[in-house]
Amino acid sequence: MELDKDLQSIQEVRRLIAQARQAQRTMAHMSQADLDKITAAISAGAAAHARRLADMAAEETGFGRPADKELKNRFAALTLYEAIKDERTRGILAENREKRTIDVGVPVGVVAGLVPSTNPTSTVIYKAMICMKAGNPIIFSPHPSAINCILETVNVVRRAAEEAGAPAGAISCIATPTLEATQALMRHEHTRLILATGGAAMVKAAYSSGTPAIGVGAGNGPAYIHPSADVGLAVKRILDSKTFDNGTVCASEQSIITTRAMEGAVAAELKAQGAYLLSDGEHKKLSRFILRANGTMNPAIVGKSVETVARLAGLDAVPSSARVLVARETGVGPGYPYSSEKLGLILAFYVEEDEEAVLRRCVEILEWEGAGHTFAIHCKDEDVVKRFAECVPASRVLVNTPASLGGIGATTCLFPALTLGCGAVGGSSSSNNIGPLDLINIKRVAWGVREAEELRGAASGAGTLPAPGSPELEALVEQILRRLAV
Repeated sequence: MELDKDLQSIQEVRRLIAQARQAQRTMAHMSQADLDKITAAISAGAAAHARRLADMAAEETGFGRPADKELKNRFAALTLYEAIKDERTRGILAENREKRTIDVGVPVGVVAGLVPSTNPTSTVIYKAMICMKAGNPIIFSPHPSAINCILETVNVVRRAAEEAGAPAGAISCIATPTLEATQALMRHEHTRLILATGGAAMVKAAYSSGTPAIGVGAGNGPAYIHPSADVGLAVKRILDSKTFDNGTVCASEQSIITTRAMEGAVAAELKAQGAYLLSDGEHKKLSRFILRANGTMNPAIVGKSVETVARLAGLDAVPSSARVLVARETGVGPGYPYSSEKLGLILAFYVEEDEEAVLRRCVEILEWEGAGHTFAIHCKDEDVVKRFAECVPASRVLVNTPASLGGIGATTCLFPALTLGCGAVGGSSSSNNIGPLDLINIKRVAWGVREAEELRGAASGAGTLPAPGSPELEALVEQILRRLAV
């Protein structure tokens, strides 16, 4: 009897989980050196195939630029490896002889790795590497529109890992992707953690599955150009960031915000560096194509060239040399599509009366969409940077750097990662750039340092407590606190 596609995919998930559990039993006896060897092999293998996999991803999905996808693959394979190669994830991680405690790292178990179509190959390399470093098997659930490049990337990292000693089943992928298969993987009793990178609906499903999950939120980061900034350099960084892989990195800027006094200088610099500022009529035409009827991002604009987007919207006056389309905007929320996340070559441009209004607008944009993700500021005044950092609801505040590359840790010293947590304000379980240490549990070993009688004696004061507010009571409290701190 031939099973329907959804039933085939569910059965495949069950088989992959059984294999992953067997792999977990083997990996449980591996040393830190064993895991490090596997991680190094993935790094070398993925780097060797970085361009080929990038070409496959660009051709299959139609998103982004092959050269930039290659850079992302190399970032995941090499930059990430340099950051984690000396991390301890297995066995004794820390020991405090004074407080008599020991921290012991243990793997969480089988991980479900959801892979998006915008960054398919680099996400597989990154997630495979941090999972192997932490000693966890991973089963990938691929986006259907990127199935071939994802499967090939999984094969590259799997072969490298197994040649270095990883057991069969440690790295695998659903070959028949269906919604039912992904749900079965996330909800399976033996799946211990979900790494959810993808659209809002899929991330929400991960958190609703009943399985612990680390997910991301929408990126809708505003970029503030402060009067103290080098305007030319600020615009260069923003355009370099937005055009990287045609805007498919979720940390990329979605809007530029400045004060009325800076409007002329910023607009002139945008034009000089190849941005095309839309007229009112062009603004209205393009606005119809940014979001779908249900309010979600239109995939037709994602990762596409300016020429393609302009042709779609009927913008005949846009020159072939245009790097980014910039639309002046005055509002946020329903009815203002430019205020939402746009993973393509489109930027909103807000002009506010003063810095207080700029701050309010930045908060408003992030609270509408992108809470907890990323905020960029171009500024030489450190006090201004600190003030904005305290006020904006963002987990990453990036200063004088391209946001798409700074957010993932390529042009900053943030941890290099392709899963960027948004914290509680963004509906995420973590605000970290996710790495191997997020994929382990830590056992705490603690020796007793006092007996129960000591606590009773200190608390009772020989059976009689001093009067409330008396110096004797204050002295007793200080004595108890000192004992508890030992």
